[in-house]
Amino acid sequence: MEKLKLFFEERAFGVCSRLGEKLNFPIDSIRLFFIYSSFITLGSPVIVYVSMAMMMKIRKYFRKMNNPVLFD
Repeated sequence: MEKLKLFFEERAFGVCSRLGEKLNFPIDSIRLFFIYSSFITLGSPVIVYVSMAMMMKIRKYFRKMNNPVLFD
């Protein structure tokens, strides 16, 4: 079970982790909220999750373009 969790944490977008850090809220609770609300509302939170992931990637790209000295 721990390997599966590590696999998803390494390859996921990090939206739940970022929200947890910003809101000072447990990351596992945020993940469970996305999972349960996706089942209840037939997947609409998945659209929110993907759009947030895209916004994070775009912001990271622009930060890299504005400061070419720092590399990830």
